Amino acid sequence: MSDLVIVESPAKAKTIKKYLGSNYEVVASMGHVRDLPKARLSVDIKNHFAPKYEIIKGKEKLVKELKTLASESDNVYLATDPDREGEAISWHLAYILGLPDDYCKRVEFNEITKSGVKNGMDNPRSINIDLVNAQQARRILDRLVGYKLSPFISQKIRRGLSAGRVQSVAVRIIVDREEEIRKFKPEEYWTIDAKFIPKGSRKSFSASLYSDTNGKIKIQNQEQADKIEADLQGAEYMITKVRHGTRKKSPAPPFITSTLQQEASRKLGFQSRRTMKVAQELYEGVEIQGMGATGLITYMRTDSLRISNVAIDEVTKYIASEYGDEYLPPKPRFFKSRSNAQDGHEAIRPSMPSLAPDKIKDSLTSDQYKLYKLIWNRFTASQMADCIQKTTQADIEANGYTFKASGYYVDFPGFTTLYVEGKDEEEEKSSQLPPLEKNMPVRCKELNKNQHFTQPPARYTEASLIKALEEYGIGRPSTYAATITTITGREYVKREAKSLVPTELGEAMTKLMKERFPNIVNVKFTAGMEEDLDKVEHGDEEWVELLDDFYEDFNETLKKAKAEMEGVKIQLKEDETDIVCEKCGRKMVVKVGRYGKFIACPGYPECKNIKKYVEKTGVTCPKCGGDVIVKHTKSKRIFYGCSNYPECDFVSWNEPVNERCPQCGEILFKKKGKKPVLFCAKEGCGFTKTMTTEDK
Repeated sequence: MSDLVIVESPAKAKTIKKYLGSNYEVVASMGHVRDLPKARLSVDIKNHFAPKYEIIKGKEKLVKELKTLASESDNVYLATDPDREGEAISWHLAYILGLPDDYCKRVEFNEITKSGVKNGMDNPRSINIDLVNAQQARRILDRLVGYKLSPFISQKIRRGLSAGRVQSVAVRIIVDREEEIRKFKPEEYWTIDAKFIPKGSRKSFSASLYSDTNGKIKIQNQEQADKIEADLQGAEYMITKVRHGTRKKSPAPPFITSTLQQEASRKLGFQSRRTMKVAQELYEGVEIQGMGATGLITYMRTDSLRISNVAIDEVTKYIASEYGDEYLPPKPRFFKSRSNAQDGHEAIRPSMPSLAPDKIKDSLTSDQYKLYKLIWNRFTASQMADCIQKTTQADIEANGYTFKASGYYVDFPGFTTLYVEGKDEEEEKSSQLPPLEKNMPVRCKELNKNQHFTQPPARYTEASLIKALEEYGIGRPSTYAATITTITGREYVKREAKSLVPTELGEAMTKLMKERFPNIVNVKFTAGMEEDLDKVEHGDEEWVELLDDFYEDFNETLKKAKAEMEGVKIQLKEDETDIVCEKCGRKMVVKVGRYGKFIACPGYPECKNIKKYVEKTGVTCPKCGGDVIVKHTKSKRIFYGCSNYPECDFVSWNEPVNERCPQCGEILFKKKGKKPVLFCAKEGCGFTKTMTTEDK
């Protein structure tokens, strides 16, 4: 007889088995084993929203094997992920396996290391039913919204659409930003910049016009700029103030789920789904040469900035040995979590801080190495000394006008030796100024006036959308990646370079939702629902009452919308094609059926003409002159091929563009990445160029 430990994945099982030894059988449930079936609502609304769970199709054999193993074991440990979803999986397993409360033991592993596994096994507990109820409430809420609202949306706009409690709000945020951009009216303004050379020096420095005798100056048009330029013709410039100072820059805290997704997007170009997939692999365990299966990071779904004292001690020793004591702060750094943080787990950090990325690079995939290095660098830097900068500011005056110059140099790099946090917007660059003194005359080498226009707010990227969702309190760490995947996959939002742009479909759905279901797409309402779910988790609110309060108003709103919009159908411009129906002369439209998109005559049922949907790129095939079209593999990976296949065999993973190579005249291709490039694929040519905004 032995003890049974059930986890979600085989990788996690393998890593844990290494630490527990032969007295334990460690098996994987492969995620959820019981859920609400997809074919129907599966919620008994009249019976206190009782869920009707079933064994997930295809897992019957696995469940039978788990039952056999459980019946032959002295103890059963349920070691699923330490969050709401993991708690629910353990609860379903306990029910399916018929485990009484005193027989099953729930254990948590914040990190899958020898000490982390031992600590979890030494502290088993019973299943937390409040956590389970919070997960059930969320699942049922999403099921009610999705299964009740989606048919209505599909009927009014396009077949196959879905509405979701969180996804609909995310789309609205993107749509609202697009409306802001459209309504934005740019305002003209001018700046005047100068380059000065101090007397007796050859090194120039830059300064910008700041004020005149009336105070800070705002130049609104060319006439004002020309007048200032004329006033400064032949003027003598003098430095009237010089201020020297010291400033400290402190490191960013270690990652939580949202900041990891944001930074991986900025620095690595990872989409959130890719980030979480790789992070899960690092948490569950990777085969490391000389170490075996090893969990490399702590649990990656967290909103807490808490760090264990053991981890701080280990990273402190590492910093002292590798960089020296001067790179340590006066005392260890502790970071404050957000007020609404769950604080169930530590921040995301390396499980063994002394295990530097380059030591294990050969054992990791490219993605694993990049993400582990990002996490390791961020955590290690968070416990390093401040960066010390020496600053200089100077005022230069002439004819009643004041220019300001500023610069700095790094006196001590501190944590920046290892890591600097990425930003969504470019920071203003500053350089070191030459030695300057008060009353020093300077010569104006250049005086440039420049016209500018105020810019509209930037479109959301994955990083900035996740940041917005977190700040609004919408969703939780585990939901961000799934939300973005859903709204892009269903074509409510499209990607343009790194930006998220609403489609006409997304805008039409948002307009309908704002008019008919304002609460569903209301940011404050959705954030309030998250707070209510947190109350359920903490045992401060009954989950059935929460559902009852929500459903009563939602159901009445849905009934009213159905009655008032009976017979109404919203037409989308983007559905129309330039293909003329050869049977009736109408312009054919794009429709979505059970098997995807197809082209049909809008005169149905009088005219039932349909065609295969083909997405043209607008590029001519370099081999035969046909159309290059977008194609998909069975795994939905995009590639490009000729519409005349099989007569023409042109095919490419890279997107062709309407531009010819200046060296050989062949067609160019686009290679995606952090800095997209155009390149020539002809053997021996080698032409490449970085893409400009115009190219994109």
